[in-house]
Amino acid sequence: MKTITTIGILAAALASTPLAAQSGMAGMDHSQMQGMDHSKMMQPTAANPYGPAEMKMHEKMMAAMGADAGETWARKMIEHHRGAVEMSQVALRSTQNADVRREAQKAIDSQNREIATLNAMLRKLGKRAQ
Repeated sequence: MKTITTIGILAAALASTPLAAQSGMAGMDHSQMQGMDHSKMMQPTAANPYGPAEMKMHEKMMAAMGADAGETWARKMIEHHRGAVEMSQVALRSTQNADVRREAQKAIDSQNREIATLNAMLRKLGKRAQ
């Protein structure tokens, strides 16, 4: 239950913090960001090895499209879940913390089930699975 309590506390804190402040970008002139090279910010470090997986997930989500809003949502969610799987795999490779490893494995299992469910839904609608 401690995890749920911690998640609830973190969610409440994030909900009360402006998004720009959460990302360390408070006070920035965001109109200048369009031409910025974000690749340096996404380089993996020992403390944050997730940058490449996050960037890949966001690129694939942005590119995912369907014939209507429902299909597009399913395709974007599949990429979102795949990103969670990849980030969880990075966590398994990058930490020996038993609690993190257990939760990462649970995330992999549940996200793979969600991907399978969404692909089955697409097939049922006569759409190509991804």
